[in-house]
Amino acid sequence: MTYSTLSEIIIYPVKSLTGISVGTWPVITTGLLYDRKWMLIDTERQFLSQRKLPKMALIKTALTDTHLILSASGMESLLIPLFQTDGEMVNSKVWHDQCDARSVSLEADQWLSHFLKIECRLVYQPDEMIRQVDPNYAYPTDNVAFSDGFPFLIISENSLASLNQEMQLNLSMSRFRPNLVISGCPGYAEDSWREISIGAIDFRLPKPCSRCSVPAIDPETAEIGKEPLTTLSRIRKWDNKIYFGQNALHNQRGLLTIGDAVKVKVMGAKQPLL
Repeated sequence: MTYSTLSEIIIYPVKSLTGISVGTWPVITTGLLYDRKWMLIDTERQFLSQRKLPKMALIKTALTDTHLILSASGMESLLIPLFQTDGEMVNSKVWHDQCDARSVSLEADQWLSHFLKIECRLVYQPDEMIRQVDPNYAYPTDNVAFSDGFPFLIISENSLASLNQEMQLNLSMSRFRPNLVISGCPGYAEDSWREISIGAIDFRLPKPCSRCSVPAIDPETAEIGKEPLTTLSRIRKWDNKIYFGQNALHNQRGLLTIGDAVKVKVMGAKQPLL
């Protein structure tokens, strides 16, 4: 049955920088086209995120047909070609995964290092690089770019509405960095979804998303507050972690468009078990 609709699609070209809302977008092997294709690494080749550098929230991203554009207050915009095939090969780390990446440019490294006040490099995932999703939750053919672990994060509008009502606040969805936002279903309905379709693409939802400190960072100011983590710790804590949203894997390539029908094909016990 038609359960709800796709109300927002967000891509994050650079891991942990600002996302871009789009109306229609291709889905490729690793997820949304250009999603987390780039990331920042430190001198130890470890990925950088807002967990360590909240100021990353202040760097805006934009896409043209040919370039990724980074912008930030007090900085001239940085243009990065979408189609690169060169750059030094850098063995980078995303959590426990070793990821082959290529450096972008000295100009990009200097731009980001200057704004963030830390020595860092910008790298990208070459098309030939394969990073498999955790086999405990995925098929051997499931791949991902530089996301924490899964190609998609799904959250329903009413889950955030329920959380905001609990907090007596009006926090934005951008704090939670979903790729796909669903409207027309009850709050936390996605906790019970196991298999769904959105338009012509089928998705598996194998694991709820455990949350780190990032949702407590105001995306407009990079200031860190207590919410929503305080409330999530009270109402969404399970097995010593807090959860909000569902990780997802896709079965096909294709195209997603805002307004696509969402159909729930298989339901199961709630994840997390609250």
